[in-house]
Amino acid sequence: MLWIPGPTEVRPEILAECARPQISHRGKEMDALSARIDPHLGLAFGLAESSTAQVAVHTCSGTGLMEAALHGVGPRTLHLVNGAFSKRWHEVALALGKSATKLEAPLGETVAPETVARALAERGPFDAVTLTVNETATGVRTPIASLARVLRDTPEVLFLADLVSYLGGAPVDFDVHGLDFAFASSQKALSLPPGIAVCCASARYLERARNSKRASFYLDPIRIVDGHRERATLATPCLPLYFALARQLEDISAGATLPPSERGRSGADAWNARFAKHVRMQAQTVAWAHGHGLRLLPEPELASPTVSCLRRGALDVEKLTKALAKRGELISNGYGDLKGHTFRIGHMGDHDEASLARLLAAIDELWPTVLA
Repeated sequence: MLWIPGPTEVRPEILAECARPQISHRGKEMDALSARIDPHLGLAFGLAESSTAQVAVHTCSGTGLMEAALHGVGPRTLHLVNGAFSKRWHEVALALGKSATKLEAPLGETVAPETVARALAERGPFDAVTLTVNETATGVRTPIASLARVLRDTPEVLFLADLVSYLGGAPVDFDVHGLDFAFASSQKALSLPPGIAVCCASARYLERARNSKRASFYLDPIRIVDGHRERATLATPCLPLYFALARQLEDISAGATLPPSERGRSGADAWNARFAKHVRMQAQTVAWAHGHGLRLLPEPELASPTVSCLRRGALDVEKLTKALAKRGELISNGYGDLKGHTFRIGHMGDHDEASLARLLAAIDELWPTVLA
């Protein structure tokens, strides 16, 4: 079973959706398929009832939509960096020729709101700020609300958010937090195979993007959002994953992916129950770790609900990952500079507490054999 921080385990019912007969992507069946997706994506992004934001699906990776987001903003961008994937925002901006400023925090930490406020006041003006809400490399969650409060004082600055390992695992509240463009890929907390990405764009983001010069075709955010809304995708989409996405979103909204005792909940209530399940699994992982003298890389208040990054303590991480793999359980070594010093458990998506307990029990059994 996959316990790495993506791709995540995919239910057989969802894999079966990928085997459906193909349809015309320019026909009524495609219109109906997209119509199945949209209301549930609104729930995933936590859109307000009066929201004017637009959701969309695109056949690309999350990194593709990261680049697309930047095509829709002006040249001066501010990037909050606290790990490998937040660093990618900055690297993509530089590749696009942006005047990109980086605010960096040590691994396991997040950029403080007051640091952002100071940069906005002293180093601006900026056209956009980028945030990786859930840094998959370090298991750090940056509270969206803390940055939203800062950006309310600079309404001219667009708020761009990477939700790759967050969407489907925790509440987003897109409108409440004043987000302007947010995206995620399919293979993390949405529990789908990789290959498509989803996004949500505010009305003000779309207005500014329409009035800007956008040096892209396939990753033009206006073409992506308008093409989805008008049921005229830029190119032939990955139809098998559209079927899978529609079924998964419907199942989440119907409570079908919840533990048996919670099924019967629906709509936003079912999504909130899914988010609460992730919080419980995170607490379950931390309690187990503390029982073995291990601790998270980040401080508890910054701990991700979907990815736990644990300091290795007395463990040999390579021994541990190899021994678990022989049992059919895959966890992940640390990422980049953290390799060998940490290990990561992706308790996200359709996993539940019972299956997580089995994984942790397997590590308990292996413990004497995987010490450094």
